[in-house]
Amino acid sequence: MTTLTQTRPRAPRAGGARLDPFRATPFTKAMLALAIFLSIFPIYWMIIIATRSNEDAHSVPPPFLPGGNLGENIQAVFDAENAHFMTGIINSIIIASTVTLGIVVISTLAGFAFASLNFRGRNLLLLSVVLTMMVPLQQMGIVPLYQMMVTLGWTNTLKAVILPFLVNGFGVFLMTQYTRQAVPRELVEAARVDGANTIRIWWNVAVPAVRPGMAVLAIQTFMLIWNEFLWPLIILTPDNPTVQVALRALNDRYSTNYVLIFAGTTISIIPLLLVFVLFGRQIIGGLMEGAVKE
Repeated sequence: MTTLTQTRPRAPRAGGARLDPFRATPFTKAMLALAIFLSIFPIYWMIIIATRSNEDAHSVPPPFLPGGNLGENIQAVFDAENAHFMTGIINSIIIASTVTLGIVVISTLAGFAFASLNFRGRNLLLLSVVLTMMVPLQQMGIVPLYQMMVTLGWTNTLKAVILPFLVNGFGVFLMTQYTRQAVPRELVEAARVDGANTIRIWWNVAVPAVRPGMAVLAIQTFMLIWNEFLWPLIILTPDNPTVQVALRALNDRYSTNYVLIFAGTTISIIPLLLVFVLFGRQIIGGLMEGAVKE
């Protein structure tokens, strides 16, 4: 004999209102406010010091309101002879944009191949790509990579910073998983029956479906390459730096001018903020795509 039990509805709270499990508690709101404050305050403090004099950076109590020296400090950053800051910004924009475009295109192509095409050795090749993510290739391979660039005569050239980073194992793995979720096999087969070749299927079918994932990969790659320091420091000369190497050159050998460093850092984050503004909706859509299922 089967006994059927019925779950009793939760008793309403005082005043007739039910307890909403998705409503944030005051403690949750306080923790979120604290997290937001801790995230924003370093940027706010950096901008404040960038508008002040170097004496204000060491004053006690420290200033919390902006001053009137921002234009003067920015001009001093660009006038610093040992930093070559303008050259660093231009080089970083070229390098980060080129590497980001290359990684997004190559990773999307490889992800489509691994997710939607059948060929011999597919799983083994994908496993080898995943294994590359477990080894710090830059730190372990920096000496042979430098020797290779010397042999090719590419030292102090932007292609020495661009070409070694055009393929990324994480990007291939990310786009493979995203393509498997966003591009059904039936859709690919239907396009093939209609006479479309592989490249056209990738461009007309896969790319529109995985565009949020491409945006997420693009912003992550741009940030990573923009903040790259070690390899440009090794392969480029001081008069042809990237922006991070130029920021390091603003630090004097005998004393630290926090105003110049913070002013230069404020300038250097502007391209990152612009990228976030341009791709913000795509990033949020890409992150929410895997969390919400219809």
